[in-house]
Amino acid sequence: MENLKIWLRKNASTAVLTVLFIIVLVNKDAKAWLMRQVASTGILNSSISEPQKKQNNAAKVSYTGLMLKNEEGKIVDTSALQNKVVFINFWASWCPPCRAEFPSVQKLYDQYKNNPDMVFLTVNLDDNVSLGKSYLKEKGFTVPFLTPAGNIPDILYSGSLPTTVVLDKKGEIRMQHTGVADYSKDSFYKQIDELLNEKP
Repeated sequence: MENLKIWLRKNASTAVLTVLFIIVLVNKDAKAWLMRQVASTGILNSSISEPQKKQNNAAKVSYTGLMLKNEEGKIVDTSALQNKVVFINFWASWCPPCRAEFPSVQKLYDQYKNNPDMVFLTVNLDDNVSLGKSYLKEKGFTVPFLTPAGNIPDILYSGSLPTTVVLDKKGEIRMQHTGVADYSKDSFYKQIDELLNEKP
């Protein structure tokens, strides 16, 4: 026992770092916090691209292929997405990178939720829908809670979480990002403002 005390005195910083590392490995919120610190630097962020010049090269989304349900189980009218800037975020409550970026998604939502030209589709992919609802409630997030009501088009989601897609008013994919990012940066708001100012 005396040897352990001596070792701990000499290696206190190593012991503390080891305990912190174990906490980060085991605790989803601790992982999310660490990822959020990295994401807040902005180095992981994607930028919104310029519109494609040639219509043939533009990746456009057919809204008829996107079937979503709201929290009450009603099918979302995707025709309402026409001529809007659409922010789509695929997430799950068990996913640490999703948890890491969600505060920034909420801030983006708060910034633009009253803009009639912007729509938010935050699509929960938990196997048990109640887990996703509980997570939003526990954290006080107010983004729309949506779930798939059919297959998600491959052009939008390839299976990695989180995935974020931004569509312009013509339905063209202008950003597709897989992995954690920070959507609460002024630079990202500026890019969204530019999209909102484009003609459909």
